[in-house]
Amino acid sequence: MRQNRTFVLGVALSLAVAACGPFRSSVQKGDKNFGKEEYELAINNYQAALKKGRTGAELNFKLAEAYRLSNRLPQAEQYYKAALDARRTEEAMFRYGMALKANGKYEEATTQLQSYMAVASNKTFIRLAQLELENLKQVAPITSKPTYQIIRPVIAANTGASEFSPVLLNNELIFSSTREDVKYKGNGEGFLNLYVVPVADTGMTAAPSVRPFAAALNAPEVHDASPAFTNDGRTMVFARGNTGKKNGSADVDLYISQYKTNEWSEPRPASFNDPIAWDASPAFSPDGRTLYFSSNRRGGQGGRDIWKTTLDASGRFSRPENLGPTINTPGNESFPYVGPDSTLYIASDGHPGLGGLDLFRINGDSVINMGTPINSVGDDFSLLITGENQGFLASNRAGGQGGDDLYSFMKRQPKLVNFFVDGKVVERNEKTNATTPVGNIRVALQNAQGVKVQEASADVQGNFTFKLDSASVYSVIAERTGYFTARQPVSTQGKTPPQSQLTQPITDIRLTTTLTLSKIVRNRAIVVENIFYDYDKADIRPDAAVELDKLVQTLVDNPAITIELSSHTDSRGVDIYNQDLSQRRAQSAVDYIISKGIDPKRITARGYGESRPVVRNAKTEEQHQRNRRTEFTVTRIDEQPERE
Repeated sequence: MRQNRTFVLGVALSLAVAACGPFRSSVQKGDKNFGKEEYELAINNYQAALKKGRTGAELNFKLAEAYRLSNRLPQAEQYYKAALDARRTEEAMFRYGMALKANGKYEEATTQLQSYMAVASNKTFIRLAQLELENLKQVAPITSKPTYQIIRPVIAANTGASEFSPVLLNNELIFSSTREDVKYKGNGEGFLNLYVVPVADTGMTAAPSVRPFAAALNAPEVHDASPAFTNDGRTMVFARGNTGKKNGSADVDLYISQYKTNEWSEPRPASFNDPIAWDASPAFSPDGRTLYFSSNRRGGQGGRDIWKTTLDASGRFSRPENLGPTINTPGNESFPYVGPDSTLYIASDGHPGLGGLDLFRINGDSVINMGTPINSVGDDFSLLITGENQGFLASNRAGGQGGDDLYSFMKRQPKLVNFFVDGKVVERNEKTNATTPVGNIRVALQNAQGVKVQEASADVQGNFTFKLDSASVYSVIAERTGYFTARQPVSTQGKTPPQSQLTQPITDIRLTTTLTLSKIVRNRAIVVENIFYDYDKADIRPDAAVELDKLVQTLVDNPAITIELSSHTDSRGVDIYNQDLSQRRAQSAVDYIISKGIDPKRITARGYGESRPVVRNAKTEEQHQRNRRTEFTVTRIDEQPERE
C-alpha cells in the first residue's frame, strides 16, 4: 500500500503500541485511532460506522481525512463529496477539489476549486488552491508531448506491498519495501525495511534473489527507507521513523552508517536533523560532497521542501540551506535525486503536474515536468538513472501489483519515416502542349543552400527517385542543351506524422514531381504570370516580387541567355500615357531583377504600351486583362558554359 512510504514524506508516523479500551461506538473508536494517527484502524472503525447506518458530514469528512493523511488521497474523493453534500465546512470544498485532481478529473477539479475560491477564507488553502488552479492549466501541454519511454514493472522486486526508493550499490538494487510481516498501525502494512536484488535479476518474472539488506539497518518495528550512498559505497544516509524519539509525524530523521570490516555500523542520527521537524529522502551529489534531502523544517516555502548540506574535509555537515522558491513551492517537494551529469531531479505536487507527485528535472531556473509516461495521474517519485535514457522510478499508477511499485524505463526506439521523391522528366510540345517522356537524362537534387547533394539518371521513361531528409527543402533540376533548365521545389517540412500515428516500424512517404523541359526559342515571348501593379504606379508589389524571383532563378539556371523584359497595357486610355506607364513598369521590374545579382548586360526593359495586343479590338474585361501583361523574350543565346 502506497501509504507506508509516507513516513519519509512526513505524514503520521511514530505510533505507540497501545491496546484500545472499550468504546461505546465505532465512531468513538475511530476518533481514538485518528487522534493517535492510527489511520488504518480509524478507517476500519469509520467504515464500520457507515455500514451500521451512521451518516453525516463529520463522519465522512473524518474518513476522508484518514485516507488523505495516510497518503491515499484518491480514495478520499467520495467521502469529501459526501461531506460536502451534508454541508461540511469550506475545508471539505478545498480537499474535494484536490482529491479530484489526484484522480485525474482535471475539469471537475478546476470547477470545484473555483467554487471554493468564491467562498474561501483560509489563507493557507487559498494559496494552495490558487497554485493548483494555475497548475491545472498546464495539464494539456504536459500530456500532449509524450517522451516515448517504455515503462515496465520490476516484477522481480514488486509485491502486493509497497516498493520505492531504488538506489544502486555494487551492481545491486537496494530499495525500500513494506513486505515485512509485522504490521504498522498507520495502514495495516508491514514496517518499511531495506531489501536488495541483483540488477541482472530485475527483468525476471520471479524474485528468488531478493533478500533483506544489512541487519543493523533493518530495526524491528521501525521504518527504515530511502538509502543514499557515497560513490565509494562506504557511507550511507537513510531515513528512519517510528523511533519514539519525537512526537507524532515529526518522528522521521536521517541516520548515517559506515561500512567497516565488512559490515555496516550501528546507525547514528545526522547532526543536522531538526528536533521538531522531519527530515527524509536523502540523495548525494556524484562527488559525495553535497547531500540533498526533504524536510518540513522552518524557513521553507510551504509543506516539504528540498534542502542541501555540504560535507567538509573533516566529515562534518554544514548548516542546511533551502533551495529557494524556484524549486520549492507552497506544496510538497521530496525525493531529490542527482543524476550522473549532476542534474537535480525532484518529486513535487506543487509544480504543474498530472496528479499527486510528478517527477521534474531542474535546468537552471526552470523546473521541467518529465512528461508521460514517466509521470501519471498517480504519485511518481524516487528516480534513479542508470544509463542514457534509462533507469528506475517508483509509482502507484493504475495497473500496479501493490501500493507503490518499482518500474524500469528506457527510451523507446522511434518509428522511422523515410522520404522519397519520385519524379518524371518530360518535354512539352509548344504547338500541341502535349508532353512526352525524356529518358537517359541527368537529374540533380539541390539543398536549400543551392548545393548539389545527389544526382541520378532518369530511365528510358524519364523516371527517377531521390531519398530525402525529413524537415528539409530541396530543388529538383533537369538540364538539356537548347532547353530551359527545369526546376521544381520539393519539401518534407511538416510532413512527418506524429509517432502516435505511425503503425509500422518503418514508413515510406513518397512525394511526386514532374520536370518539364521547354525549348529555348529566340524572339518568342513568354508571359510572366501574376505581375500586377497598383493603379498608375510602377512600384513592384510584394506579390509581383514573388513572380519576378522566379524569373531571376530562370536567368541563374540559364546563364547563356539574354532577355528583353516587356510591359504591355490594354487599349483604354491615351496612347502616349500607356507607352510611358509600360516603360516605367518594365524598367521597375528590370531594376528589381538586377538588384538580385543579375548582370545588367543580360536584360533590357521595353514598354510597348498598347501597341502589341494579344486580343485585338478587346471588348470584355477578360480580354483587356489578357492584353495587360508582362513578358520576357530571349534575344540572344551564347554558347552554353560547362556546369559542374
